[in-house]
Parts: sequence; structure tokens; C-alpha cells
Amino acid sequence: MKIQLLSDLHLETEAFDPEPAPGAELLVLAGDIDATWAGYRRFAGWPVPVIVVAGNHEFDFRELDGAWPALRDECTRLGFTLLQREATVITAADGRRVRFAGATRWSDFGLFGDSGRERAERAAGYFLRLMGATHHGQPFDAAAVRAEGLACRAWLEAELARSAAGAWDATVVVTHFGPSLRSADPRYGRQPGTASFCNADDDLLPRADLWLHGHLHCRHDYLVDRPGRRHARVACNARGLVDKGEAEGHDALRVVELR
Repeated sequence: MKIQLLSDLHLETEAFDPEPAPGAELLVLAGDIDATWAGYRRFAGWPVPVIVVAGNHEFDFRELDGAWPALRDECTRLGFTLLQREATVITAADGRRVRFAGATRWSDFGLFGDSGRERAERAAGYFLRLMGATHHGQPFDAAAVRAEGLACRAWLEAELARSAAGAWDATVVVTHFGPSLRSADPRYGRQPGTASFCNADDDLLPRADLWLHGHLHCRHDYLVDRPGRRHARVACNARGLVDKGEAEGHDALRVVELR
């Protein structure tokens, strides 16, 4: 299956005109497409199915309780499949049935272990104040983000433990947040703030054939060893912000192939 992957387009401020990638069988939008949601309309009528996983900026200045159903309604209206702790099976052109397991996978701030969590949560305060979201009427602070992140982690772990039982032939995980320190932005590396962008889901990576994510304003494509099996692959094709030079070298027509 050939998948066009886009994320972190930030169409609320950035100028970008999406185009279908030649040969792609599916488009995955891995979050932070447009904080206003208006930019999602640019993908209406896309020639192949569209899967959406929401990013953190989809909830800027919103109450999560109401935003989730509203975003789902908008995706349904546009003909997209929104995945939040959900899985769907799509048949590829070669006849293989591919399970897509999707969740935002908010940060649990455990990237550097329990000893580093307090510093990571303090560092997250800056990003969360900018986000300005609420949950259950309370500020969506580090504790609330962690709770959501752990719920996503528990769902992913359970979903990836399920037996295929002939229902699918391959598994693709889609998250917004990065699944490993290997996905960290090389500009910042190992610092407490990196735990707001990546989770320590390395133990889950071998359970997927392909893991797609966004959130880091850089590109990644690396392999994860699975003894006795073909390597798992992790890919990110985030565009980022032009004024920070992050969009330089971004290939909007890039296709990631599930082998």
C-alpha cells in the first residue's frame, strides 16, 4: 500500500496548496493541519480515502469535550475517517487488508523515565498556556494531558495485542505525537521539552509494520529491528513553519510504502 503522509501544515497561518501524490492509495493527515479546521476543506473530494488523526493544535482554545464530536462531524461531512483510539481495515490495491490504528497519543511526559517527568511537565506548561484548551471545564494542563496520553497508550497497547485472526494482514499505527526519542527534533535533542513531543513507545513499535506520526517539525524515516521478521518502519513527513526554515526540503508528494 502506498500512503501519502502530511502533517503540521498549520494552514491557519501557512500558505500551502495540497495536491494528491501520484500513485498514492490513501492520504493520512497526522495532525496539526489547521487550528481553525477550515483548511480541512481543501482535502474534500480527494481522489483516495483520507484518514485523520487530530493533533494538539486542532484543540487550540477549545473545550475537548465538545471539540471531539464536532471534529468528527466535520470529518464525516467531508468524507474522512477520523481515528481516535479506533481502528479501521482498508483493502490495499494488492489485496492485502491493512489495519489502521489511530490515536492522538498525547504526551505522558515519561520519555525520560519517572525521574525526568516533573521537569518535563514543567517544561510543557509553556506549550499548554499557548494552546489554551480546557477539558471537563478545567485547564488542559500537564496532568490532564498525561491522563489523556496514558489512555491513548493503554488503548494502543490493547489494540496491538489483538490477534489478527484473519481480519487483517498488516498493521499501520498513526499518532500525532512521536513514538520514540529517535523521532526527536535534532535541533533540540534530549531536553525536558522534548517529552512534550515524543513518547517512550519503543516497546510498541515492533507490533506495527509501519508507524506514521507528526508533531515534530522535521522529517524522519527509520527502521526498528524485529528479529525473524521484516523491520518495522517509522515515518514522519511534517512540514512545519516557513519562517523558521522548517518547510525547506519538505516533499508534499512523498509516498510512504507499506511493504
